[in-house]
Amino acid sequence: MIYTKTPKKISVMLTPFRDGLQSSFGGKVRLNDYLPAMKAAVDAGVRHLEFGGGARYQAPYFYLGENPFETMQAMRNAVGPDVDLQILTRSVSGVTLTTQSIEGLALQAKLMHKYGTTYDRNFDYMNDVDNLVKTGKPIVEAGMHHQVCIAIMGLPFQSDKVHTAEFYINIGKKLLNSGMHIDSICLKDASGTTDPKTIYDTVIGLKKIMPPEMKLIQHTHDTASTAVSCYMAGIEAGVDGIDCSIRPMASGTVQPDIRSVAHGLKGTGYSLDVDMSKIHVIEDLLNEGLKDYDFNPTTTTADARVLGFPMPGGAIGPNVHMMVKAGILNKYSDVLAEFPVVVEAGGAWTSVTPGSQQYWLQAFNNVMYGRWKKIESGYGRAVLGYFGKTPLAPDPTVVEEASKQLELPVFDGDPLEAAPKNIGPAQEALRERGIEVNDVNTFLVLAAMVPGKKMEANEGIRFLTGKGKIDIPLKKKEEPQSAPAPAVAISPMQNGPVTTKCTVRENGKDRTFMITVEPVVQANNSAKPSANTAPAVQADEKHVFSTFGGVVDVVDVLVKVGDNVSKGQAVVQVEAMKAKHDIKSPEEGTVTAVFVQIGDEVDSSKPLISLA
Repeated sequence: MIYTKTPKKISVMLTPFRDGLQSSFGGKVRLNDYLPAMKAAVDAGVRHLEFGGGARYQAPYFYLGENPFETMQAMRNAVGPDVDLQILTRSVSGVTLTTQSIEGLALQAKLMHKYGTTYDRNFDYMNDVDNLVKTGKPIVEAGMHHQVCIAIMGLPFQSDKVHTAEFYINIGKKLLNSGMHIDSICLKDASGTTDPKTIYDTVIGLKKIMPPEMKLIQHTHDTASTAVSCYMAGIEAGVDGIDCSIRPMASGTVQPDIRSVAHGLKGTGYSLDVDMSKIHVIEDLLNEGLKDYDFNPTTTTADARVLGFPMPGGAIGPNVHMMVKAGILNKYSDVLAEFPVVVEAGGAWTSVTPGSQQYWLQAFNNVMYGRWKKIESGYGRAVLGYFGKTPLAPDPTVVEEASKQLELPVFDGDPLEAAPKNIGPAQEALRERGIEVNDVNTFLVLAAMVPGKKMEANEGIRFLTGKGKIDIPLKKKEEPQSAPAPAVAISPMQNGPVTTKCTVRENGKDRTFMITVEPVVQANNSAKPSANTAPAVQADEKHVFSTFGGVVDVVDVLVKVGDNVSKGQAVVQVEAMKAKHDIKSPEEGTVTAVFVQIGDEVDSSKPLISLA
């Protein structure tokens, strides 16, 4: 039984304002809906909050129309200068999903510190110590507390070589012997799948080799309902701090509720450094701010199946939301079942972003297209070595297939050296569009650049030009029943879309949008179809539709009017699950019309092109 004769305070970092938002809603929560609760946390004596990084950096400008740096500054202003605010960064990927140059990471660190960050928790999903050393340098130089991570998880297959206590302690030794400046170390279990005994043994081993003044922090998710037991094991072994959340964003895919941990520690001599009597105030404000948001049961319910598919809570939430939007949630269980296959074949890197997303997308592709028939770009680059050295050697057959499909050789060099130098191209894209070139705008564009994605679809460019999408997981409101509308004079049918202005009042503020109203095109209407019109089906024409039942984004149009198309040829590319997918023509023909353009949202009811 956990017990200490000498009372010990365990420090707490509260996570509902970053990990909670990400794990529950993919980060798609507006600033003003949680800022009051954040202020209440400070009033409760909390002095350490997570507020940015991870997918929560991208969500504001990808989906909410908010500048992430402005939201960070607003949070800093709200909590005052004395509270530690922490971000999460992903080693060579930073706050993005692809490898960045060291110059790009230096710009990131400069901006994060400028806009209120005091702690930077940095992890590498490969647990590649060289990556951690090189990417830790910009963090230290920017003046932030450098918390380096050892990423941990439970394997979905048997191995005594990796993801054991000995394996993690050895990583700790390498980090401590590297000469890198380290302020603290975090054991980060993003999927909540490490067993308590492994955590206990790892903490015992690490505390023996760490300087006595260096703090050891523990992070886990409650996805499999084991978080409290894992925290108890870690605290008994000597961890100095833990991460907790608060309902309604606690447990399930998030961290455990702080009250559960406090209850488990009663009478043990250990206690948390938070005024527990004020936690209900934070919860009440979160409930009020999030009352219009739609909590998906998949992200709020514990699921022991995660022990067989180590998927982090911060990724389950966004992926479930994306599957719902794309109309393919029925594939969820099939993707989970494929997880152990892709983990073992890939080399058993830790299932935390971007590695978890690479596992997820490859499992998704295996389900949708057949095993290894379509190698996802990130997964393929990972097995080829472009993100660092995998813990275990990947399956040679998969390596060969990845090299062939991606047309890339196996790489054993420095991922940072191989990364594209994106600062220049990002600034050139800004100049071409007449947008001010400054550090913030440059990084907004740079962080949204991924290989093969056209600049017209870049979320930074779209946000800065007023074309960013708004995608907030709010509850659907039932339309009130009303009396039949009175008869009105009907104007002549328009031959094309009609654009008008619409003003929406929200929280006392007016927001103006340009709305395009599309006419209904009857089968005998001779009006020429436009890019946004659902066209009539002519007797000698065939339409090509998206293969996704839900909403996806058009990221490239591969044909034009007059092109001859063969059966099975890719004609449009769409983005679903943060990856590109080809929409192929089911038959041959000549393109007579193209109804979409880059940036459009489409579903299976709207034709993409027509053939004759």
